[in-house]
Amino acid sequence: MTIVQALLIALFVAAVESRALGYATLTMRFSPLMAGFWVGLILGDMTQAMIVTATIQLIYMGVVAPGGAMPSEPAVASAIAVSVAVIGDLDAEAAVAIAVPVGLMGSYLYQLRFFLNTIAVNKMDQCAVRADSRGLAIWIAVVPTIFSFLLFVPTITIALYLGAPVISDVMNAISNGPVLHALDVVSGGLAALGIAITMHVIGSRKLLVFFFLAYFLVVITTQAGLSITMITWAIFGVIIAFCYNMFTAKAEA
Repeated sequence: MTIVQALLIALFVAAVESRALGYATLTMRFSPLMAGFWVGLILGDMTQAMIVTATIQLIYMGVVAPGGAMPSEPAVASAIAVSVAVIGDLDAEAAVAIAVPVGLMGSYLYQLRFFLNTIAVNKMDQCAVRADSRGLAIWIAVVPTIFSFLLFVPTITIALYLGAPVISDVMNAISNGPVLHALDVVSGGLAALGIAITMHVIGSRKLLVFFFLAYFLVVITTQAGLSITMITWAIFGVIIAFCYNMFTAKAEA
């Protein structure tokens, strides 16, 4: 990985964590798929990046962020883990094992961002007392964004440029040993946990039938040797959702 590639990925992470692009960046922060897409674009291996980030996405399917804080930062985790996987040609399970501790460290960086923003909060109060609308705009939008870039760009750049090759070499060195096997087992359990949390968040028992319907349809078609793409499954899902909505609306009427 070149320093320019590391910097471009770090700039994306900083923009997401600072919400520099508006509300859309909040969705990008919660979805590893966006960071994985950017990493694949920068490193020139979109296929491998999306395969890896799709597995990482399973972990965060049911994660919520009360008060804006998350136990693990998806954008930071996926940016580094997917980069390591692409550079070292690692499988998705190994990348998940990397993403978990990296995401935890990323959450500490985000908490540090909150602390730095307290400087801006004090200035906001002073501007509010003076009815200084221009000052409020600067301290609410501009300064916190600058703080976020100053925090995330250097740390993520250094972690990618210096750390990603090292982590990749270590993972390749233990690829045939019991350590990586244990990490693969744990990472598979984390993905299953993410799906289970999503099922719990759905909450309504009458809707779980659609989850099991989709699961067994995928299993049956795979065993039958049928090659059905995700786009086709998505179309079926939209049709079933439309029918469900239509029939329930008629029942309520």
